Amino acid sequence: MRGLTEVPLLGGTANRGRVHRVGDTVRRPLRPTSAATHALLLHLEDVGFDGAPRVLGVDDTGREVLSYVPGEAVTAPAPAWGLTDAALRSVGELLRRFHEAAAGFDPTPHVWSHPVPAPFDGGGIAHNDPNLDNVVFRDGRAVALIDFDLAAPGSGLWDIAAAARLWAPLRDPGDVADLRRGRALRRLRILVDAYGLDDAGRSDLVSALRHNHDWMCRIVRDGAARGVPGFAAYWTSEAAARNERTRAWLKRHAAAIEAALR
Repeated sequence: MRGLTEVPLLGGTANRGRVHRVGDTVRRPLRPTSAATHALLLHLEDVGFDGAPRVLGVDDTGREVLSYVPGEAVTAPAPAWGLTDAALRSVGELLRRFHEAAAGFDPTPHVWSHPVPAPFDGGGIAHNDPNLDNVVFRDGRAVALIDFDLAAPGSGLWDIAAAARLWAPLRDPGDVADLRRGRALRRLRILVDAYGLDDAGRSDLVSALRHNHDWMCRIVRDGAARGVPGFAAYWTSEAAARNERTRAWLKRHAAAIEAALR
């Protein structure tokens, strides 16, 4: 480590302030489920998937060492290029490539952090946190996923539900302050079509959206209660109110969401 400069990387919540770039590597805290994540990343490397970091080992401070994926993530304040329909379309295509690459991975020998609820817990591996700052872009196109801490057995539909909530975004318009406001259902359709979600998945998407929203809220709320700094900073009374508004919006617009997918 001597002579190497550590550059903090922006984004993230659970590990905020604890992820650093060192040369062409990224140093992150190890977790009880790191072995599972590393096994997944090694599988992705073995099958030639270029849209994820490579596992390089553990450094002398006990942090995991991953390859640095060059590019830009969509961090706040979100740049306009990251909110275009073309960028969104590329996110759907990247998720499809990831799920196809992970399809041959056997998750059963490993312990995962936050189990996905039934009936969305089978059929592959879900990234589980395809947030704007966890997707790397080059030239306006999504090329890689990062931060696999929440990865676990789960369906492609589950990841699409997460991506739709975050990228469309599917929430009360009053909580959308950028150029995506008022275009949620149109952007939902762009994402779903780019991914190639089948008819069964489209029929189940409304249910997946509600469950995914509640699942992620529990993770953040419980993390805040345990004193995880990033979660505690996020889960304010306003964040809790905002998430209630999202839950109400999803319920109120269920029929419109279903119609947008036909």
